[in-house]
Amino acid sequence: MNMQAIMRQAQQMQSEIMKIQRELEKTEYEGNSSLVTVVLNGKKEMLKLTIKDKENLNSDDMDILEDMVVVAFNEAMKKVDVDKEKKLSKYQGLAGMM
Repeated sequence: MNMQAIMRQAQQMQSEIMKIQRELEKTEYEGNSSLVTVVLNGKKEMLKLTIKDKENLNSDDMDILEDMVVVAFNEAMKKVDVDKEKKLSKYQGLAGMM
């Protein structure tokens, strides 16, 4: 394989990686706990926070609610990481070449 063909292939792979990354950034990931739902985008930015059953919360429940937000947020973050790893894993090791 000549050098030009290798460079074309590397540019094509880089283009594919960038396309996947743009798709991931647009994807929404949802994390849930019993009282909270969090939606993130692929850039790990929180897009939405939903607190369920607000009417029945009292001030003593706020500590629990705060913990639930953390649980839901972390679950959504893990989903972003898993999806990114799955979609970009075939390019691992090639990034250093570009």
